[in-house]
Amino acid sequence: MARIYMVRHGKAAAGFGEDMDPGLDATGQAQAKTAAENLKGLGPKPILSSPLKRCQETSAPLAALWQATPTIEPRVAEIPSPKGMSLEERVVWLRNHMAGHWTGSDPALEKWRDDCVAAILALKTDTVVFSHYVAINVLMGNAVSDDRSEERRVGKECRSRW
Repeated sequence: MARIYMVRHGKAAAGFGEDMDPGLDATGQAQAKTAAENLKGLGPKPILSSPLKRCQETSAPLAALWQATPTIEPRVAEIPSPKGMSLEERVVWLRNHMAGHWTGSDPALEKWRDDCVAAILALKTDTVVFSHYVAINVLMGNAVSDDRSEERRVGKECRSRW
């Protein structure tokens, strides 16, 4: 069974309601370097990254240390918000969604969730994956058979199942 190291991106230069695809701010860049230092002894291993800037920028220091090129994996990208929604509406939408469950939500969101899980389950070798808060929550929920879309903390159950 492959061991998957999930890494949330560093601090973004803008919030969910301010920019669709921000890069990292100075703190986030420092966090990316720290993450690389903490992970360097594990590899080199394959690296997957969400296509969004903040994940690619977070993965870059580790990729440089391992002299590797991250594979861009769209299925571990940020939760897709409905088209045509303003940035301000996006924050309210996400807050409301995170108070519910995945099953019975918008079919596009259920598909996104299922695709995210499938991307990780398809990995056959130990891999470092740079992703987003909600995607990591999806994966942890799947690991413990919990359909809620709310925040979770990594526990023994998640570590052992994945």
